[in-house]
Amino acid sequence: MKHIRPLITALFIASLGALPLSAQDAEQEEQGRSLMEEGARLFLEGIRREMGPALEDLRGMTEDMEPALRQFVEEMGPALSDLMAKVGDLSAYHAPEVLPNGDIIIRRKTPQEIGPLPEGEIEL
Repeated sequence: MKHIRPLITALFIASLGALPLSAQDAEQEEQGRSLMEEGARLFLEGIRREMGPALEDLRGMTEDMEPALRQFVEEMGPALSDLMAKVGDLSAYHAPEVLPNGDIIIRRKTPQEIGPLPEGEIEL
């Protein structure tokens, strides 16, 4: 019993520290949150108002570009799929380099540069 009494006293004091000191403190904390929420709402509303015309212009531009993009995908889609099948994993290549004569080369990484395979994967 002598060991339990200090433990209960310590828990009681700790629980008092977790409670607000007064109702005024709790009210100020609640008001602080609502002021922060109101400020965030006003900030986001201002951004929306400022960005509205730009977003409308972007929407119009995408509507104008949609037929051309659809045609591009229809024509180039199969060719790009074939190319990607031949290339495989793009992480196995270095970034493209432009040579002094204007040629562009893309070098394949060596197995040491690629590093170990993730756990559970097998190189084919």
